[in-house]
Amino acid sequence: MSFTLPTGLPAGRFLSCGPTDLWVSDEFPQNIEQLWPRLRGEHGTHGRIPLLCWPSAMGSGLSLVDVEAIRLEEVLAADFAEYRRKRLPLWTDPTPVPVPEGIEPWPHDPGPPFERWPGLAAGMPATSAGPTPDEAASGLLAELIRTRPYGLDFCRLLLVPARRGSDALALIDWSAEAPLPLLCALLRSWEDRFGAQVVAVFGSEVYVSVARPPADTGQADQLALEHVLSTADNIVNDPPTPFPEYARELVGRASWSFWWD
Repeated sequence: MSFTLPTGLPAGRFLSCGPTDLWVSDEFPQNIEQLWPRLRGEHGTHGRIPLLCWPSAMGSGLSLVDVEAIRLEEVLAADFAEYRRKRLPLWTDPTPVPVPEGIEPWPHDPGPPFERWPGLAAGMPATSAGPTPDEAASGLLAELIRTRPYGLDFCRLLLVPARRGSDALALIDWSAEAPLPLLCALLRSWEDRFGAQVVAVFGSEVYVSVARPPADTGQADQLALEHVLSTADNIVNDPPTPFPEYARELVGRASWSFWWD
């Protein structure tokens, strides 16, 4: 697979990530909001996916074979059975979890409304009325720049040689506590069903834009369970948002974020 670099890039250099050669900017690009949509729009020409990332978070490269080996429905069904076995006593007991004095008790979480794995959430069709995945990704980038979460300024622009955006995280072998093959398989599936795109990864956080979010609560319940089974700490343990509340908030939401300790 051969790739060319787009024109008009800031100063940068090539780095090797296993068998993959990545282009990395020397600094956080000051014109990233103007550069980003052009890079995404020209992907068919230069074959590289833009991604904001800490260079120190790159590993030695994860083979896409490892991602393709994940049988997503089978893995999630088994993971849900084990997750439910461990959590069911907490879901069925409304007694508040003990917390330090002066701290509000965590709200009771009844858990997902499923006894068995319900299958993947149905995807949303693309329409002319909604944003494209590229437009949604640019929107999330603008929001990150506006809110400036801690760590964003340490990011660099990466250009990852990939055919689809969901593979970029695997090809840089993002170093975090996330189960990376499973996460990348989920991202592939979310890209297909919801127009999801990874925009930034820094520290242990992942920021994902969503062009076609779920439109009803039943669909959102199934998607929320997929988020839980990603094992992200902000969903499972920080403290756990009651499942029904988390699922409701996914309806119409144009971005998702995940982090792992």
